[in-house]
Amino acid sequence: MQKHLFGKTLKELQDIVSQYKLPKFTAKQIADWLYKKNISEINEMSNISKKARELLMQDYDIGLKPHVSVQSSTDGTKKYLYKTGNHFIEAAYIPTSDRATLCVSSQAGCKYACEFCMTGRQGFQANLSANEILNQIKSLPEFNTLTNIVYMGMGEPFDNLDEVLKSLEIMTSDYGFAWSPKRITVSTNGIIKGLIRYLDESKCHLAISIHTPFDDERLRIMPVQKLNPIKEVLEIIKKHNFGRQRRVSFEYIVFKDFNDSMKHADELAKLVSGFWARVNLIRFHEIPGTDLKGADEKTMEKFRDRINAKGITATIRASRGQDIDAACGLLSTKELVK
Repeated sequence: MQKHLFGKTLKELQDIVSQYKLPKFTAKQIADWLYKKNISEINEMSNISKKARELLMQDYDIGLKPHVSVQSSTDGTKKYLYKTGNHFIEAAYIPTSDRATLCVSSQAGCKYACEFCMTGRQGFQANLSANEILNQIKSLPEFNTLTNIVYMGMGEPFDNLDEVLKSLEIMTSDYGFAWSPKRITVSTNGIIKGLIRYLDESKCHLAISIHTPFDDERLRIMPVQKLNPIKEVLEIIKKHNFGRQRRVSFEYIVFKDFNDSMKHADELAKLVSGFWARVNLIRFHEIPGTDLKGADEKTMEKFRDRINAKGITATIRASRGQDIDAACGLLSTKELVK
């Protein structure tokens, strides 16, 4: 079975080159072909010797794979389906007038079973490799239009942190895509062990899913709260020096008669005070098997205004791709390998 070059860091490419006893500079040449140009075969690497290409092709291929299918929303959002091993994952392309964002997956499925999320309903199936994460980006037909990447698709990024960090290194390094870390946001339920490492090893933005400021309520809808209490998560973030180049944001799905009261707004504002941060209020798109309902627009606006009055920046996130199940919490693949 062929191994893939795409998704390898420069250090990994250097190790591969060393194994074949090729010149050290070959690793940088390979990285240029993988991340700065459009090729599908090793033989297209024209500035690498034929002998070197033949050696590489004995064990490796490029490893880029096109999407299996795509669904298009009436609002311009597109949901791409990719096959990874024996599983399927989804990525959502979300264009607006001034930017184009891709929401990528880091796992097939998710083990955390948040009550409001369809991905959690299918359980955990597999971690994605850096190759499979970056393939969602590079193989996207709209790749050249992308302005932002958010790790908010299927899975918990901090449960697959080695591969996520590797993908972030490739995206932000000079040898890779050379993107600014300010164009990338990684979202998490708040896995403390992963959070500490992510803050130290990456400069990309961070998004934390809160969804209620009260511990007992959060535990009810987010089992992750039991071992990763949100107050401990926020204490860790408070101690980190974000500066002005890195941002933390807080995700808050507003549920009718559950977390939409002014008491919740006041407690949330208190919880996130002291951060240079934004609260993103998210509409809930109802899913089977839960009593949770989405708050109406008037309630969400009142909630937003209450938080803003406390000196905290809060906005209501536009809902995109709902008609193709591409909105927040709806990504879930039903396809099975036949």
